[in-house]
Amino acid sequence: MLNMATRIVQGGFSKGQFALIPMRLQKCNTGPQVNGARNYSSSSSNDMTDNNSNDLKGVTDDSIKKSVFISQSYDVFTNLALEDWLYKNFDFSHHHLLMLWANDPCVVIGRHQNPFIEANVSNLMRKGITLARRNSGGGAVYHDRGNLNCTFFTPRERYNRKYNLNIITRALFREWGIKSDISDRDDIVISGKKISGTAAKLGQPNAYHHCTLLVNSNKLHLSDALAKDEVNIISKATSSVRSPIKNLCDVNRAVNVPQLLSAIGYEFLRTSATELEDGGRDQAMKQRGFQLINPTEKWFPGLTEIREMFASWDWRLGKTPKFTVQKELEMKAEDKEHKVLLSLDVEKGIITNITLTLPTNDVVPVVSNLLNQPYTEDSLHGMMDALKLVPSSDMKQAMSGL
Repeated sequence: MLNMATRIVQGGFSKGQFALIPMRLQKCNTGPQVNGARNYSSSSSNDMTDNNSNDLKGVTDDSIKKSVFISQSYDVFTNLALEDWLYKNFDFSHHHLLMLWANDPCVVIGRHQNPFIEANVSNLMRKGITLARRNSGGGAVYHDRGNLNCTFFTPRERYNRKYNLNIITRALFREWGIKSDISDRDDIVISGKKISGTAAKLGQPNAYHHCTLLVNSNKLHLSDALAKDEVNIISKATSSVRSPIKNLCDVNRAVNVPQLLSAIGYEFLRTSATELEDGGRDQAMKQRGFQLINPTEKWFPGLTEIREMFASWDWRLGKTPKFTVQKELEMKAEDKEHKVLLSLDVEKGIITNITLTLPTNDVVPVVSNLLNQPYTEDSLHGMMDALKLVPSSDMKQAMSGL
């Protein structure tokens, strides 16, 4: 993501005066420096989480520093791991952080969602689009390199979603004169169309709020990636609220990801830590500036294990809340077509039961090698095709209760 940093400097800058900085973390006063980069594992670091010292009483606005971290990775699992690592390990009581990141094509669902409701998982796999499950709530989103992601980290007591969203809307207006609104659902909208969705993780002592920004995302790929299979899924999982969308480049052709990254980061640094007060250049100069981050195990010990968790089948699909898939079929018996209902019960991503509900309302168990196997849309369609080949005599026996 180095090409996204062409207007970035480390402190001491004013609006319109930017320069490219090298791949290093500047003004990091603690932790060993190796090749200009900071190792965050250092036990002497003042920025590591200490639950016993996270008393915010007496912490003044002026004593809070700010940094903008720009991830150099486009891998969604690495970026989710970095986000989680910072959330679990940093002490944000005197240091608020904005992480900016982008991913290669992927669909990211909320922690409590069912991926088979939000997208066609088999179709994603065929097209090489990654499926990821994040650690926060909210709905499903499509990411590509035309989509900028923002994560605002603070202590739980200073969590303020409206503050964060206003940083973004002010940056859009300051840089391009784009007027945008914050909806009741905390989406950012322009003329009623959504450019940004939002979600959060609230814990102790830390919290984060993250959101997406559609800059010049491929809307055809987005629509296709979030198209789901036409089946009935009974589930208590959180469902996404579908909304009309708009790219920022549709509003102003000059908007691009590198400039937006710079504009939002600068707006964050020039705004006071707890109030939406514009401190301008003087406020920005007091901060720790923009820092290019290489999210590797060397600098973030334990990151690899977190990434492996996010990439695992158990997390992405096995965490799906229990659900039942139903599909109506037509099967022949006595030269007549009869409608039957195929049902598959799925728990922790595994098919645990398969039944047919006959026109007589009798429920017949189905014996299949798909039992105790991972559920996919392809397995459902395979089952449907197999049932259509059942001899009518067998169907007649089932219909007669034999």
